[in-house]
Amino acid sequence: MKTRITAAAAGTAILALGLSGCVANTGDSEAIKVSITDDTCQLSTDTAVSGNVEFTLVNNGSQVNEFEILAEDQLQIVAEKENLPTGGAETKYVAQLQPGTYYTLCKPGLVGAGVGKAQFTVTGDEVEVDATEQAAIDSYTAYVKSQAGQLLTATETFVEAYKAGDTEKAKELFPLTRQYYERIEPTAEQFGDLDPKIDYRLPGAEEERLEFTGFHRIEQDLWLDEAQKNYPDKNLTALDADGRAKLGDQLQADIQQLYDLVYSDGFSLSLADITNGAIGLLDEVAAPDGKLPGEEDEFSHTDLYDFYANVEGAEQAYKSVRSLAEAKGDEGKQLVKTLDDQFASMKAALEKYGNFTDGFVDYSTVTQEERNTLGAELNALSEPLSTLTHTVLGVEQSEE
Repeated sequence: MKTRITAAAAGTAILALGLSGCVANTGDSEAIKVSITDDTCQLSTDTAVSGNVEFTLVNNGSQVNEFEILAEDQLQIVAEKENLPTGGAETKYVAQLQPGTYYTLCKPGLVGAGVGKAQFTVTGDEVEVDATEQAAIDSYTAYVKSQAGQLLTATETFVEAYKAGDTEKAKELFPLTRQYYERIEPTAEQFGDLDPKIDYRLPGAEEERLEFTGFHRIEQDLWLDEAQKNYPDKNLTALDADGRAKLGDQLQADIQQLYDLVYSDGFSLSLADITNGAIGLLDEVAAPDGKLPGEEDEFSHTDLYDFYANVEGAEQAYKSVRSLAEAKGDEGKQLVKTLDDQFASMKAALEKYGNFTDGFVDYSTVTQEERNTLGAELNALSEPLSTLTHTVLGVEQSEE
């Protein structure tokens, strides 16, 4: 839902997403402090040793911020931590990095080219992956490819209905098609400008001065009356047949590109991608412009489809590494038991409102009290899930 810099399909790093609440085992070294303002992104050192690299992120700016690590080409996003709160609170973050040259930067407001870009060097030996870990990676990679394949065929059917002017059929297919994208969204976001093309909402596209395309542009056209109510000053009008064809063909081409990238020889994931991608999916739900507040599908109110798909995707990521977590002693066994229970509870709470076969209720009919209940379930799941990387990678938790 936010801009990503164009990414190559392969790079020199083991990728990692954000992690709150746990700290890497970095030997005798201290965590790298990242001091953030609206204009700066200052690291306490510009070097680190390969492996689990610990950062302490402190945002003293006026806007929510994001910390990114780019590959040597300054294009590929190697790792990132989103939604860093203002107020100077410390956010712990672990990235698993291979030796090489990187660049760091911060993004005030989560948009734009970023500030404070600086070179960052990782020394040491290559990080090896054993056979058991590789089996987990292979399992989740197969899942991502499966979802990308189903997304491709579902999008084709959806676009055909939309281009043919079958509005009711297209409305029916809209949330069903999106489920495949929502299950693997963190992976899709690694491929730079594809996520903005496929999944940006109108405010994000305008803020970044991008052409508004993708699922939500089609959603706006399909639910035009609702869009006109939401944006009365924009004089929104229905697209003609040529406009629908152009928009539909663009979405199909972008989904095809995503499929090709996922199936390319250079596509790879790491354990950190899997574990931290799981919590990233739940962050997508809770974000201010996400599913829980009802901002994701603002015209169709089909947010519950996306919500459930995000939870399913997070659960599949967790299941891929479940045995690795369980093998980490009593702590791992307890975490597995907790996550098994919380995923079941979260899905049961959502299933009160429907399912993919029979449909979910219009999210605008879900009261604030009911949304608060869903939010409490989400928090109960997110908290233990945020420790999954710590458990699976075996990093030591620092003393507070």
